[in-house]
Amino acid sequence: MGIGFRSFDYTHAIAGNFGLSIMTRLFSLLLITLLVAGCAHSPKSNTPPLSETKKLKNNRAIATFSQNPVGGLPENWEPLVIHRNKKQTHYQLVRESNKTVVHASAHGASSGLMQHVSIDPLVKPWLSWQWRIGSLIESADNYQRHAEDSPARIILGFDGDKDNMPFADQILFETAKVITGHDFPYATLMYVWENKAPVGTVIDSTRTSRIKMIVVASGPEGVGEWRYFSRNIAEDFEKAFGEKPGRLVGVGIMTDTDNTGEAVDAWYGDLRLLNKPSLAQK
Repeated sequence: MGIGFRSFDYTHAIAGNFGLSIMTRLFSLLLITLLVAGCAHSPKSNTPPLSETKKLKNNRAIATFSQNPVGGLPENWEPLVIHRNKKQTHYQLVRESNKTVVHASAHGASSGLMQHVSIDPLVKPWLSWQWRIGSLIESADNYQRHAEDSPARIILGFDGDKDNMPFADQILFETAKVITGHDFPYATLMYVWENKAPVGTVIDSTRTSRIKMIVVASGPEGVGEWRYFSRNIAEDFEKAFGEKPGRLVGVGIMTDTDNTGEAVDAWYGDLRLLNKPSLAQK
């Protein structure tokens, strides 16, 4: 089953905006549905993109941030611009606590970083990562469409059988495929930092049943500190969607404040997929 897709935007589809990378196509529709209406795209690059086949062969692990030099973006990760007319979250590799991490800074902004992968989540179900946020987004509320912001998100895109989706989502997916010629993820699972919802809460997107958010941190506890997480993504997917996950086809991070207009900073450490839970990394 194909896994790439472009933004579900008639104007840009008709205009022939075909310069998107496969990973941008993978996430653009679902993130736009979640956050804004518009056309997601990646900045143009002078380096020709890898073929889909080569990408599938070379992306069976999540590329680390810590092995990169400071000052730019991590290798094998690419930016996702949610809307060309909105401010973008600024991402940059920095040295923090004796390791190289990604610093995200958003002020009324929204964009992400992503990597295309092809991983069986039943073989390596344990996702571990570290993040730190500088503050909460005071007016954020992921239950409300007009306030769906989070200081830190981990985003996972999964393949699956679209014939099992609700009819309304099937129509949406098929219409987008007719317009763009590309498929997009069967389901997207996010791990988020929420203001009030208890840890473990599953929040349904207000716009589509194909996005679920799981709260892994809530409220002010731990703000300003490095927080470590280890989650079984196969179990979390089944809890959120009521079925076992298909292949993991995309991984992303995102700090967004475009709905609330507030300012926030976040730092992301390496994301790793393992076959067993790991202890906190110092």
